[in-house]
Amino acid sequence: MEYRRLGGLEVPALSFGAGTFGGRGELFGAWGDTDVAGARRLVDVALDAGLTMFDTADVYSDGASEEVLGQAVKGRRDKVLISTKAGLPMHDGPNGAGTSRSRLITAVDDALRRLGTDYIDLFQLHAFDAATPVEEVLGTLGDLVTAGKLRYVGVSNFSGWQLMKSLAAADRHGHPRYVAHQVYYSLVGRDYEWELMPLGLDQGVGALVWSPLGWGRLTGRIRRGSPIPAGSRLHKTAAYGPPVADELLYRVVDALDEVAQETGKSVPQIALNWLLTRPSVASVIVGARNEEQLRENLGAVGWRLTPEQVRRLDAASEVTAAYPYFPYRNQEGFARVNPPVERLIAAG
Repeated sequence: MEYRRLGGLEVPALSFGAGTFGGRGELFGAWGDTDVAGARRLVDVALDAGLTMFDTADVYSDGASEEVLGQAVKGRRDKVLISTKAGLPMHDGPNGAGTSRSRLITAVDDALRRLGTDYIDLFQLHAFDAATPVEEVLGTLGDLVTAGKLRYVGVSNFSGWQLMKSLAAADRHGHPRYVAHQVYYSLVGRDYEWELMPLGLDQGVGALVWSPLGWGRLTGRIRRGSPIPAGSRLHKTAAYGPPVADELLYRVVDALDEVAQETGKSVPQIALNWLLTRPSVASVIVGARNEEQLRENLGAVGWRLTPEQVRRLDAASEVTAAYPYFPYRNQEGFARVNPPVERLIAAG
């Protein structure tokens, strides 16, 4: 396993997403129903491969994901990094969502109890809370870090201005800086590159990638002329995930198929490996409902795509950037003063 820096942490290039643990609830419980025994076996396989970071959230299976993960790593807490998130609604009543001081203190204490631990290695805000001043959020996180309950802090699903405003406030007031941004990024969803990647590189915020297979679309089972398989979770969850145009998906899968024939690797392994070539990516979060899926995902590390293969995958997955980003990609005058991300990638 390759390890990369995330703040002061050394994290594995692949992390395990425990959203499939628990199976309680509707939206965030539809990903899987792995119980404690099954989770222990997956943790065994992961640790044997050097995958040491496990990501969850309070809303996953209404807290059951944290509970199952806590039981699965019991007795080996010192061998794992635990990442969890809070901020999305846990209930409909007052103070059931957001990142106010009251909500954060309660959320962290509840997460520690469910996980069966006295500290969280990386705690992330699951979404930006527009109703709470960033100074209040950062001050509360600083208190929780000082109390020893949190080691590092990060965010998820922030826009560029939300993240930059928070980082500026942290610097201004001496609060802990966000070291991680958990983001959607895949060969069929490259919006992260337009603003958030350059921001992460400039400010030293590493990306933790969620849904690296495009919400289950890059498993190799969906291609031109092949409908979504009957057992795919896309039938239940597609409306909640990032939309993908059919032609873009088919074009990307065609390119993945070509590279698969050249490398002897599977379509999902190639899609994951492509992400590991991208600047600012600290770790790619992979999920698995069983040992077979986990071992398949682990096959994405330990080798590298060639520059030519990366170029073909880049070309197949490129879409027109939104304003104001497209001039910097398409017009030389703009590109000379602010190079597009492709030049950042080429420069390493």
